[in-house]
Amino acid sequence: MQRAAGPWRRQRGRAAPCGAAAGPCAAGRNSAVSAGGTWGEKGKWGEGGEREKKGGKGKKREGEKKGKRGKKKREKMKKREHGEETEKNAKKKRKWEKKGRKKKKKKKERIKGEKKEEKGKKEGNGGKKEKGKKPFPYRVSLAAAPRCQLQPCGSVPVSPRCRGQVQPRSSPPGLPMVVLAAGARPLGVLQGSVRPSVHPSVSALSPPLMRCPPAVPAAWASYMTNSPTLIVMIGLPARGKTYVSKKLTRYLNWIGVPTRVFNLGVYRREAVKSYKSYDFFRHDNKEAMEIRKRCALVALQDVKAYLLEECGQIAVFDATNTTRERRDLILNFAKENAFKVFFVESVCDDPEVIAANILEVKVSSPDYPERNRENVMDDFLKRIECYKVTYQPLDPDEYDKDLSFIKVINVGQRFLVNRVQDYIQSKIVYYLMNIHVQPRTIYLCRHGESEYNLVGKIGGDSGLSPRGKQFAQALKKFIEEQEIVDLKVWTSQLKRTIQTAESLGVTYEQWKILNEIDAGVCEEMTYAEIEAKYPDEFALRDQEKYLYRYPGGESYQDLVQRLEPVIMELERQGNVLVICHQAVMRCLLAYFLDKSADELPYLRCPLHTILKLTPVAYGCKVETINLNVEAVNTHRDKPSLNSNNVPASQSPARMRRSSLTPRASADTEQRPRHHSVGSKPPDPLGPFPFLEARGGSGRPRLPASVQRMADLAM
Repeated sequence: MQRAAGPWRRQRGRAAPCGAAAGPCAAGRNSAVSAGGTWGEKGKWGEGGEREKKGGKGKKREGEKKGKRGKKKREKMKKREHGEETEKNAKKKRKWEKKGRKKKKKKKERIKGEKKEEKGKKEGNGGKKEKGKKPFPYRVSLAAAPRCQLQPCGSVPVSPRCRGQVQPRSSPPGLPMVVLAAGARPLGVLQGSVRPSVHPSVSALSPPLMRCPPAVPAAWASYMTNSPTLIVMIGLPARGKTYVSKKLTRYLNWIGVPTRVFNLGVYRREAVKSYKSYDFFRHDNKEAMEIRKRCALVALQDVKAYLLEECGQIAVFDATNTTRERRDLILNFAKENAFKVFFVESVCDDPEVIAANILEVKVSSPDYPERNRENVMDDFLKRIECYKVTYQPLDPDEYDKDLSFIKVINVGQRFLVNRVQDYIQSKIVYYLMNIHVQPRTIYLCRHGESEYNLVGKIGGDSGLSPRGKQFAQALKKFIEEQEIVDLKVWTSQLKRTIQTAESLGVTYEQWKILNEIDAGVCEEMTYAEIEAKYPDEFALRDQEKYLYRYPGGESYQDLVQRLEPVIMELERQGNVLVICHQAVMRCLLAYFLDKSADELPYLRCPLHTILKLTPVAYGCKVETINLNVEAVNTHRDKPSLNSNNVPASQSPARMRRSSLTPRASADTEQRPRHHSVGSKPPDPLGPFPFLEARGGSGRPRLPASVQRMADLAM
């Protein structure tokens, strides 16, 4: 029987189909076959490479050479046939018989255990009957994935057989029901594994082999990507909590995340009209402790109203929150309302920083009207000692290891970050790791007057006019008079800012992200030309200047997103002079002055004027410096909207069709960004819309929003 010709071959004493794995001895056998040998049915070699089956032992042929080893074996076989076993062979026989008995015993025990296990499977409880518990009513197919098929229980499987299936259940009391679309997966389920499926042959579900212990999520907020977030400040008084709260809120509002601060001190002052002394904050003052707790509950109710009813996204709870009891109260409140919680703890043990904070901020606090500095310092230090008695910092190793938080140590010298949950929390961490409280000054100014400024054109890359060059020399003189230490100069990559910086005679850096807003098809045009050529676009921009995007260009909202790295670097740096453009300067100024999106596009940033920004405790001090060099006025005031300058065909949804992130409008139906009312969005796989628009009357009619963009491009 030839190996190459037969449909079957031997594998460790068993027949295996051709093409199957040949076992560990395959390599050796293949090498032997290549030498000219062939296999018999018992897998042993004969003379000349051939074997034959005889008595199951594979005796050698007559022509085979017989060695000493073969001779001894034949003698042993002869003695056994005539009953002449030696004592040694008898011992071996007894030994093997004993091993055989042990194997039989183990086999019986295994069979008995399998029967017991099978019985336990039928009872649904591993063979053990427990009082008050019914067998689990479902059974799952043994698929490859270790997770759920029907309704995920969220638990880690306790064995390879477990698939995490439980009966579909409703959401916990007081929490919203999470509805998953077809094919959707909850967070943390089926990640990195094959998606299981019920086998087509399984028509009914039988009792399970094993199941996960039922587990209810700690909070539904952990399943939701866009859940409202509650930022909770922690720390002793005079540690910069209010400074961080206000600064963080200003940043989040600037990038478009609705945020509000809820300062517990304001609620306390409303409840207690007059503050007398530090005795109010003693931990053994029961009446005062009750008042402070009620104030915290009222503030949390306002947080709930803001996040659920006023469409807020983030609320900052600015209070000491130094005890675990208070923090547990906040966590339970957030769990009941499906809010995510992120703690920010400010730790500072530098007495100089604490004293400077008290003198800069607390002296002017409403708690201390008409008091001298010495008395304020003494009373406030005693207030801090009252809080230290009950202060329990966050414990990242044991008690608070499952919480999401960041510890800011000694005003940014060190940071400790624990279990960041989502994108917005990571942005908060990144921002807090970039800010500092060192004294510094930021100078903002536009480039000198350009040639396009003289004729009223927007955009482009023109050089400076004669008056623009005069301003550059005046700026150089001003910088030299200020004697600013370690001043850094930043410009855009456009000619007019570079020419302005070159006159200073200092090193400067070019940033592409500081370039002027891109006007798209309206570049190098005057406002009069835009109104004449694109009247609808001109009117739409006046309607919503912050959200409006030039066709093929940018909006102010796009510009804010582009300038976010500049804000991060400005927060990290010391003294900086930024030579930029009107729209860019408006966005930067809106961040430092905490201006809204409606106010941002109309901030006044005249030519040949320097704005000196000095960060202070809870804001930024602004000083305007005019260098007395004449220039044209490029500012356009906010127009008053009326029926004459608003196209009748434009609805609010249509007006926002160019927005990067459309805001809520009167049109409650949600549509794609380029989907206007009464029309369908363009087919992304179809012909290029601009080419169709130029094709003539025989072409199919484009959607209205795409048709207008095509007209602009022609």
